Amino acid sequence: MTVGRRVVEKVIGEKLDGTPLDDPNASKNPAAVALGKLGGAKGGAARAAALSPAKRKAIAKKAAEARWKSKP
Repeated sequence: MTVGRRVVEKVIGEKLDGTPLDDPNASKNPAAVALGKLGGAKGGAARAAALSPAKRKAIAKKAAEARWKSKP
């Protein structure tokens, strides 16, 4: 299936032949999906709030060094 066709089907909410789109969460446990959304939405913000500014700076510096280490 082409990307364009998938985009059009997602926008119109059904397949081009008129059948409904497949539910991407059909095989997932609804309780697990809800818990994942709950924790993922606040995880980064909670971690940032718990870190001191000096610790956040050290983490950011280490990440930047790792990111640019392989660059020529």
